[in-house]
Amino acid sequence: MSEQTKKRTAIVVGAGPVGLTAALTLQSRGISCAVMEADPKDHPRPGSRAIFLHNASLKLLESQSKGLGFTLARNGIVWPVKRTLYKGKEVYKKDYGITNTHDPHKLPPFTALHQDEIEGHIYDACVSAGVEFIWGTPVAACQTTSDGANITTESGDVWEADYVIGADGGRSIVRTSVGLKFEGPRTQDTFLVVDLEEDEDNPLPLERIFHYQHPAMGGRNVMHVPFKGGWRVDLQLLEEDDPEEFKDIEGVKKWLPKVMAPKYADRIKWVSSYRFHQVVADSFTDKNYRVLLAGEAAHLFAPFGARGLNSGVPDAIIAVNGIEKALESKSEEERQAAIYASAKERRIAAKWNRDGSTTALHHLQGDSPEMNMKREVAASLTAVAPKLGRWLDEGPYGPKFGPPELTTKY
Repeated sequence: MSEQTKKRTAIVVGAGPVGLTAALTLQSRGISCAVMEADPKDHPRPGSRAIFLHNASLKLLESQSKGLGFTLARNGIVWPVKRTLYKGKEVYKKDYGITNTHDPHKLPPFTALHQDEIEGHIYDACVSAGVEFIWGTPVAACQTTSDGANITTESGDVWEADYVIGADGGRSIVRTSVGLKFEGPRTQDTFLVVDLEEDEDNPLPLERIFHYQHPAMGGRNVMHVPFKGGWRVDLQLLEEDDPEEFKDIEGVKKWLPKVMAPKYADRIKWVSSYRFHQVVADSFTDKNYRVLLAGEAAHLFAPFGARGLNSGVPDAIIAVNGIEKALESKSEEERQAAIYASAKERRIAAKWNRDGSTTALHHLQGDSPEMNMKREVAASLTAVAPKLGRWLDEGPYGPKFGPPELTTKY
């Protein structure tokens, strides 16, 4: 490979949905770019992972590639009903009255589909736009100077770029190489997530259901979330639980029929347990203002409110906004200011999202006598005060409105 072919204006590290969004946006702005991905093309990824795109994310993706937001909506589902139960008693129900994901003029409030499918549709848009991909190329290091960035691959190749967008996940080599660090705690609560294949001949109604202290599960919290072709079941374990006992396939087959129709015990596709990191990078750009972080390379949240991918999409687009302004700058000071502004804006948003998911986590944990009492009182009064039912329903998601006013317009 010649030296000339190893230079790009921008290199995106990571071909997940956030990296793909960054590359698509760069290409739409006419900025020379390449996507560098450690895995080979079409390498299978485990589990459904991110399954939910908010309307705002669909609009952002549509703005970067005409038709993409509508393609994602058309290939996902909208669940028309969400319900919340407290110890088996329904305390809240909302009917959105919307099931049409094929409206060619209006995007739905959200869409739910497997992350592999989300990536596939964004990838197709990237290919149509002419984005270059470098598959099967793990990054070993990223170094920056005031003049640009160098990426060294594990095979020893060196690539040059004016700017690098690090979208290479929670164990980001880009982030650690340029000396940026995560700040924040790791929770002690263990959660299980189970992917189930739907029985297309006899499917369940499309309802998102949250159980506070499910009576058949010894008071553990359970959530059922449908996505296109399947279901995700989230189970919050108690402090004294052995995660392996619940995570083992035979263990799942014992408890799953208590919360789902027994047939789903034979439709298990993936099981994972995890404790959440609640962390945000100490900066979203390096000291030379040549790297911008996006997605899980920049932040890790508990998934309440679907904040991860839906924060990563604007991370990617605003990173490109900053790069575009930097490339047009007339001085080094102006260039640095453009990158700094984009990085600062998304870090403010990330800290707000972390606080929101932390609020939701506290709402769910149930360890505090005060919070236990609030939930008990709210559940007992929902018949006369419906707003209390809504409070119980929204608790697992944290605050929806904010973050602080942004300086950069999408």
